[in-house]
Amino acid sequence: MLIKDLKRDFYDAIQHQRVLILVAFDVDALCACRILQYLLQCDHILYTIVPVSGKEELEKAFVDNSEGVQHVVMINCGATIDVVELLQPDETVTFYICDSHRPVEVSNMYNAVQVKLLMKADDLTDVPEFDEVFREDDESDESGNESEDSDGLSKRRKMTDESIARRQDRRKWEENRNKVIFDYTKFSSYGTAASLIMFEMVWKMSKDTNDLVWLAVIGVTDQFVHFKTPRDKYMEDVMALQSHVSRHNHRGEEDESLLSVNCLRIVFDEELQLSLYRHWSLFDSLCHSINTACKFRVWTLKGQKRLHEFLAEMGMPLTQCKQQYTAMDSQLRTSVKTMMQEHMTKYGLTMQDIVLPSFWAQYGYKTKLCASDVVLACAAVLEGVDKNKSATDYFLDAQDILQRSNTGWLEKGVVLAKRQLTALVNQVQTFLDMHQVISAGPFLYVFVQEVCSALLCSQSKVVF
Repeated sequence: MLIKDLKRDFYDAIQHQRVLILVAFDVDALCACRILQYLLQCDHILYTIVPVSGKEELEKAFVDNSEGVQHVVMINCGATIDVVELLQPDETVTFYICDSHRPVEVSNMYNAVQVKLLMKADDLTDVPEFDEVFREDDESDESGNESEDSDGLSKRRKMTDESIARRQDRRKWEENRNKVIFDYTKFSSYGTAASLIMFEMVWKMSKDTNDLVWLAVIGVTDQFVHFKTPRDKYMEDVMALQSHVSRHNHRGEEDESLLSVNCLRIVFDEELQLSLYRHWSLFDSLCHSINTACKFRVWTLKGQKRLHEFLAEMGMPLTQCKQQYTAMDSQLRTSVKTMMQEHMTKYGLTMQDIVLPSFWAQYGYKTKLCASDVVLACAAVLEGVDKNKSATDYFLDAQDILQRSNTGWLEKGVVLAKRQLTALVNQVQTFLDMHQVISAGPFLYVFVQEVCSALLCSQSKVVF
């Protein structure tokens, strides 16, 4: 059942009781979890966090940690499955599902007792009506004492005719139900980020901070970077966050001089849509960003030549482009965005390929952090394959990246993200050189027989 007042129907309900939080392995879920953690710690509410990946882990985590628990929060998991049917909980257990995956399982939508959905009503479109998917079994028991009077035969015939009519009616209803369910579930999509849902709840409770705004920004950016939401939806969420960013970061000149070196500052700006360019060279970032890599076809010699021509027309010396971005000539660095916009049309690039309205943050006097860079670094750590570490270890390491004081883990995540992007481009080049890409009409596919240990990418990233 969809709840409208998150504070009253969710947060007030879990007060003074231990809460089990099941969190999916993605950056948005991680940010939403951090926001909820902040709230629970403020009110001294006991909680247990368990990262899960897939139905089996979800079921095991619930069985292992559900003793004495009456409230279970599921972040970016649980919406697309019948949680009551899968987990078989006690009648006293209530599930609070904050999940961006769509479509939502109809059993969760219409379970008003044990399932509460923490979502926006606008995201829940085309949900079948209750009568279309649920129906009480109206077939009565046909057994009974047979009458021996003269009307017995006619009564039995009448009952048989009614039973046949009911069965035919039910068969038609089931056929219609199957069609309705098929139409509802044939496409998958994503709704509003879980981190944004959690942040808006915190804001309505007047407990929001600048750090929580930044977590919501990262969660929304994660959806766009990993192609979960279209640009229009991303812009809608960004505009909603911009007002919060302005409110928390509006300072005068006098206040600016008094800021602590550890203060977090968030700024809305148009960012270059280039992966990790502040932590890489401009040339490498162009070669490993999906938009520019595909436009120039950098895995071919002709594509590499066109990229060199593009940089030459921009007036960017190759020696400058191939050194660390932060070490570039300051005049060239500040004019990169303008020069790209001036010459992009000739090479088939559009404004949306080059520029993305986004946010960047700065901790004191340290290097600026673009939201998309944090997303890539955090996702890279979540997808680690070190055999000496468990999935929980990666989850905790990714949480460390989101702490402003722990810049060391962020730098490690950036290094790992660059390795992943490099390995991904190399793998795509291998597929094309070996003619392993197969055309299947409306889509292309390839069989990955062996995954190189350096290719540490999730399926959501493999979009070349």
